[in-house]
Amino acid sequence: MEGIITNFRSSVHTQKGNHILIMIDNVSSREDADKLVGKEVSWKSPAGKEIKGKIAAAHGGKGIVRAIFERGLPGQSIATKVTIA
Repeated sequence: MEGIITNFRSSVHTQKGNHILIMIDNVSSREDADKLVGKEVSWKSPAGKEIKGKIAAAHGGKGIVRAIFERGLPGQSIATKVTIA
């Protein structure tokens, strides 16, 4: 299964570099997103380095999920693909 990184999780004053919002193919409701909680996520950098994370929760009602990665992702990761196992 694949998804696209949409943005970092942020508030008015702070941005969390290792909390990422992901839009997943064929997931369009919160109920579908809740079924993916606990699955592993990995992002590959252009240099071939792999950063792993885990889906923590659904975000909103349109099927977007929030993933927490072991390290912060760079800004170039936005709008790139992640794999979900």
